[in-house]
Amino acid sequence: MKLSNLFPGAQVGQDPEILGLCSNSCEAQPGDLFLCIKGVNADRHNYIEDAAGRGAVAALVSRDVDCSIPCVKVPDVDAALDELYDRFYDRPQDKLCVIGVTGTDGKTSTASIIQTLLGDENCGYIGTNGVSCRDFFADTPNTTPDKGHLMAFFRAFLDHGCRYAVLEASSEAFYYGRLRGLNFDAAAISNVTSEHLNTHKTLENYIACKQQLFLQNRGPSVLNHDDGHYEEFLAIAKNVRTYGRTQDNDLWIKEYVLSPRSTVLTLVYNGKEYSFTSPLVGAFNVENLSEAMLVCLNLGKSMEELIARVPLLHVEGRMEMIDLGQNYEVIVDYAHTPNGIQKLMNHVKTLNGKRIITVSGQAGGRDQQKRKFVGETIARNSDHCIWTLEDPRNERVEDIAAMMSENIHDLDNYETVVDRQKAIEKAIRMARKGDIVLILGKGSEESNVVNGESVPYPGDIKCAELAIAKKEETRRKRAAGRARRQSAVSKRNLPQKV
Repeated sequence: MKLSNLFPGAQVGQDPEILGLCSNSCEAQPGDLFLCIKGVNADRHNYIEDAAGRGAVAALVSRDVDCSIPCVKVPDVDAALDELYDRFYDRPQDKLCVIGVTGTDGKTSTASIIQTLLGDENCGYIGTNGVSCRDFFADTPNTTPDKGHLMAFFRAFLDHGCRYAVLEASSEAFYYGRLRGLNFDAAAISNVTSEHLNTHKTLENYIACKQQLFLQNRGPSVLNHDDGHYEEFLAIAKNVRTYGRTQDNDLWIKEYVLSPRSTVLTLVYNGKEYSFTSPLVGAFNVENLSEAMLVCLNLGKSMEELIARVPLLHVEGRMEMIDLGQNYEVIVDYAHTPNGIQKLMNHVKTLNGKRIITVSGQAGGRDQQKRKFVGETIARNSDHCIWTLEDPRNERVEDIAAMMSENIHDLDNYETVVDRQKAIEKAIRMARKGDIVLILGKGSEESNVVNGESVPYPGDIKCAELAIAKKEETRRKRAAGRARRQSAVSKRNLPQKV
């Protein structure tokens, strides 16, 4: 699209072809229009030449600048963005069924389940695990990206043949205005517990941000009837559908039987009972699956269609069982809130492991008050804990670990290993037959934020696999060494020929 077509009537001088939009000079690509947004910590007008050096062919500005690429001047760049996105991406949000999922815990799982139930050939996903549909994959720096990235992803979903888009709608996204003006065609919430109070300051503010999803929703609103804050969302939501463990819900979770590798559920919908097996484990995933199914049912899918797709379910980084043939369990999970960790520990204890060895940390620059509760929950439900690095940002890992230990001075089952990969290695070296190694907090994430910089990290799953393989190789070498020594001893004890 020509620059003049994006800004009809504007004096553009040179009229380059615009192939993309960007507001971060480090992300600029050939053919981009660079958006000079004035952020809290940076004025993008100062980075025009950096963007031009990377291929940007024009800039949108709100003050006079001397630069090497043509500029379009508007009174306020931020105020011009919505119309610009609509014109450049051709309003992709109007051509997709946009589903928003929120909640303190369960957003990633529920959104991922919805994508699988609808089919990734039909539904794109945006959230903690990145951006995906069909054979399209991208990363996003935030659980919920800014509107410019969001529109670009929606456009990509349409171009890949999708009809739906499901996104994790975080409270911080509403707080910072990333979802301003976006209409949702369905909305769902899993639960609310205290979280992100470093941003929201009070639980009331936190709830108000999550309520915004339902104020911007024009379709069915799926609520968890069993959640303690259900009434607060019922008061503002429209077209409410509920799921829960009592018969008065639209989707009744009648009963379920948990096992280490699967769950057998019986759900009742429209007066009909359905029993089936899910590969997802844990009581929390019963809720996540029920929430996702109720969303899809209200988008016109039948229960029979959804149950047929249940065997395909897999949530990356959630209750990920690492099985390389070892005689102990290794589980990777993204859980990082007190409520999410408690639910996970409750499930892990049902697996009847001999010991539970847990590796965990807490993010820096976030709600410090919850750290002691997370540490206490883990320590009192584990036989041994290793506190380690987990996006410390500008804090010291040792200081975060000390906060995690505040409520457990009566215990001696914890230690700190700063390097996360070494912490995982140590936990796996400690594991004996029948033990459970639980690695929490990062899931499938492949970077850590240290001193304000994103540092590449293999990911908890890869680190666990490497540690298991290393332990097995050490075991084999020791066994071979013992065999050689035993053989040498046997030879020395053989009768000598006379």
